[in-house]
Amino acid sequence: MSDQRQITSWVLYDWANSAFATTVMAGFFPVFYKSFWAGEVPVTQSTFQLGLANSVAGLLVVLCAPLLGALADRGGLKLRLLALFAMLGIGMSGGLYFIGQGQWWLALVCYGLGVLGFSGSNVFYDALLVDAVPRDRWERVSALGFAAGYLGGGLLFALQVWMVQAPQAFGLADAAAAVRLAFLMVALWWAVFSLPILLWVKERRPAARQPGRLVSGALHELVTTLGHVRALPMAFLFLLAYWLYIDGVDTVIRMAVDFGLALGFGAGDLLTALLITQFVGFPAALAFGRLGDRLGARSGILLAIVVYIVVVFWAWRMVESWEFYALAVVIGLVQGGVQALSRALFARLIPAARAAEFFGFYNMMGKFAVVLGPLLVGWVSEASGNPRLGILSLLLLFVSGALLLLRVDVRRGVADARAADSA
Repeated sequence: MSDQRQITSWVLYDWANSAFATTVMAGFFPVFYKSFWAGEVPVTQSTFQLGLANSVAGLLVVLCAPLLGALADRGGLKLRLLALFAMLGIGMSGGLYFIGQGQWWLALVCYGLGVLGFSGSNVFYDALLVDAVPRDRWERVSALGFAAGYLGGGLLFALQVWMVQAPQAFGLADAAAAVRLAFLMVALWWAVFSLPILLWVKERRPAARQPGRLVSGALHELVTTLGHVRALPMAFLFLLAYWLYIDGVDTVIRMAVDFGLALGFGAGDLLTALLITQFVGFPAALAFGRLGDRLGARSGILLAIVVYIVVVFWAWRMVESWEFYALAVVIGLVQGGVQALSRALFARLIPAARAAEFFGFYNMMGKFAVVLGPLLVGWVSEASGNPRLGILSLLLLFVSGALLLLRVDVRRGVADARAADSA
């Protein structure tokens, strides 16, 4: 099978599941949750509930990801486990269509399980980068995946925003019916565009499969990997840095619309701003891939972190709706880039033969950050009655992450990873 067919199939999964990230996590769920499912709940309380749902889902991924990664490497199960978690996310996305007004608790459960499916499938999707893509193209193809996600998620979301603004043109009763249909569309989109990766990407065969001892063997390997992570000091240091700065990035993604609503901005303005982020993010992610090729992934990540620090200060002082649009453009310029280059840099710092296991830790750190970030923003907003203070707390995460990343010696890390692969 050609490299290009595998690469295209791998990239299309980002196109597939980004519909959930855009429409559900970042777009309609926060708005619909506050106005439809939790309309009688105070604004600061619903912000806390949404942050809690994101945190619980993230914690479940934290607890499962390393073991599942070890199991996937040992048993050659990356594609199967990707399919399992994707089906969970797809089912929960479609399930949101059937939840009635006022059933906020059921909406939160369905949403949390959907986030678990989305995040869990990404553990194995990220790990398949080393199987589907030649080593010398990791930065560029990783960025291409995020770019495809922005474009695909943005195109679907644009159609859905049109449906919400003109429901009668689509034969729908009102905007609420359009939003519920949008959740069903996400499930269909995710399911259809997941097929190429499941059909055409071939993962590496494990060195030795022992079906009767997969779980016990995976547990043993997980303990061993803890030692291996510590034995690769640059990979370990990068994980600590990633844990901090990606906390801020993911919290911005998941809580931006909720933050805007809490400040009193209109839902229409916020959804339009999110669309801007998607379409700016498409070419920007591609540009960051080229930046990673020329200047190195670490330099590109540091540049993005500086931009996020500026964004946090700006959001803290923001008063006009046009500023939210401007912030959407700025975030779109760096959001996909920081994610793509982080994935590609980590791939270079780990042994390829144990990619899923190490990416289990990578995703664990990212999702453990998501346990803390939204909960912190929600708790500070609830305790102070001021959502601006919650967003300002993200500065600590970005600055600390940048300082740690500056200490990562990429050349040494790559050499250590190659030595571990050949050992």
